[in-house]
Amino acid sequence: MKKLLLLFLFGLSSVFAQTDKFQKIDSLLNFLYTNNKFMGSLSILEKDKIVFSKAYGLAELSSGKKLNPATKLKIGSITKTFTATMIMQLVDEKKLSLDTKLSQFYPKVANADKITIAMLLHHRTGIPDFLNDDPTVAQYIYIENKKADLLKRIEGYTSAFEPDSQFKYSNSNYNLLGYILEDITKKSYAENLHTRIVKKLGLKNTLLPLKIEPTQNEGYSFTFNGNTWEQTPEWHNSLAFAAGAIASTSDDLNLFLSGLFNGKLVSPAALEQMKTMRDNYGKGLIIAPFDKRKFYGHTGGIENFRAAAGYNMEEKTGFAIVVNGDNFNRNEIMIGVLSLFYGNDYQFPDVKGFTVSETLRTKYVGTYSSKSLPIKITIAENNGALTAQATGQSSFPLTAKSETEFVFDTAGIQMIFGDQKMVLKQGGMEFEFTKE
Repeated sequence: MKKLLLLFLFGLSSVFAQTDKFQKIDSLLNFLYTNNKFMGSLSILEKDKIVFSKAYGLAELSSGKKLNPATKLKIGSITKTFTATMIMQLVDEKKLSLDTKLSQFYPKVANADKITIAMLLHHRTGIPDFLNDDPTVAQYIYIENKKADLLKRIEGYTSAFEPDSQFKYSNSNYNLLGYILEDITKKSYAENLHTRIVKKLGLKNTLLPLKIEPTQNEGYSFTFNGNTWEQTPEWHNSLAFAAGAIASTSDDLNLFLSGLFNGKLVSPAALEQMKTMRDNYGKGLIIAPFDKRKFYGHTGGIENFRAAAGYNMEEKTGFAIVVNGDNFNRNEIMIGVLSLFYGNDYQFPDVKGFTVSETLRTKYVGTYSSKSLPIKITIAENNGALTAQATGQSSFPLTAKSETEFVFDTAGIQMIFGDQKMVLKQGGMEFEFTKE
């Protein structure tokens, strides 16, 4: 009887420990949500089963509709993992080869006779990115981008480098892969997504939407203006297409990666190809390390949606987050979640910031220019807090860390103010601005 009692107590302690870590994760996300740092959903997979699934915040502003775990949100470039999976299915079906040249489909693209399907998957083509390298892209974000029109723009680009000589991330590569998928199958990308992945895995909330439909439990993204959340204008989904237009849930992302890594979508040989890294990028996959663990997955961002999903093969554990209220660094959120899940030491972040006097805030307000960058940054005051706005971009709130240091954690931006000057730090780079 004593032995049975001990086993029973051991079982209870294990359950309580599991509950405790999930309660801590829930507390962290509630803490960020109530401090206007985060809205979105998180899902955790253990031994290929969903063990945590919660949503926080709004799906639509006008109606005040709340998010729930089944609310479909855009996942941005995690779409590329879906696209790569379907391309590898065509390879398995011998309808396509990794050595097939782009010229077989789109010979007018620069260096098409040298670019292979494998190079497109690995971002090693030299094809400029229609989103980040094309200065005219602003005029196309909110209108329909028909295949013929976007192809014509891509065909007009000059190659950035010799194919396969280096890595450079380009959304153009994956839109071309999406077009090739359609050409070979004679079906739309959306149809292929449904039959090749969604139906096979029994996913409930993954699709390529034409536009956000709140009545279909689909949510918008939001920007925090320093005082309140504002609904972010929606892009036309035809622009992001096979590079970033899928909408899904954190649960479905976990189930997708679980299905992919457990042989439900591609052959073992194809999966090994996808996992093979070149310049830290596989075929639609990246590796995210945590401690000694290795998670295969991808990240994404579109409008003000941010997403990340990763799967650990050894533990059969997965984490997926889809953010639709982006006001805190997505990676920092995931570090907090993973730390609490694995029992590491972790302190909740300081989100309140440092109180700066009105005199100093007023002193920093103004427009700043730099000899090193072709942009100006306008610092303004809004309800006792500072905001920053770069030329041609939306404004964003600044959190004070001291009387002179302000940050925007979402983008890893640090601003240090001095006498009529401001130093901008981001991504290991540093630029000096002078107040006009």
